[in-house]
Amino acid sequence: MAVIYLASQPESSGKTGIKKISSDLDLPTPFLAKILQQLAKQKILSSTKGPHGGFSLLRDPKKITVYDIVNTIDGDDIFTNCLMHSGPCNTENEGRKPCPLHDDYSKARIERIKVFRGKTIYDLVHTGENPDSFTI
Repeated sequence: MAVIYLASQPESSGKTGIKKISSDLDLPTPFLAKILQQLAKQKILSSTKGPHGGFSLLRDPKKITVYDIVNTIDGDDIFTNCLMHSGPCNTENEGRKPCPLHDDYSKARIERIKVFRGKTIYDLVHTGENPDSFTI
């Protein structure tokens, strides 16, 4: 939500402070700060400390996918892990039988990856009736 929010801000506005983002999105500031710092470390966001600091997109929103965000925050477990076994879904290669949901879930996993890699932050900002006013 915060990345979409930042992408919806006019470029002339510069950095947006953590307290404003937190307030506008009704998210706890410490929680949001940790997530935004992760995204800054991965060069998705730019972060500046100080009284006039804040966050802004470092990359073009047309080149940031939902997959990039999810992978940065949560890792790729949602894309690789088995639904029933702990660990990657290639457990059949470890001598275990595939779980009963393996074939169905594999199809869903492939679809999820396709959707997440196919949607950019730009797409999400510009979906809807009024792209100039982003609200959650």
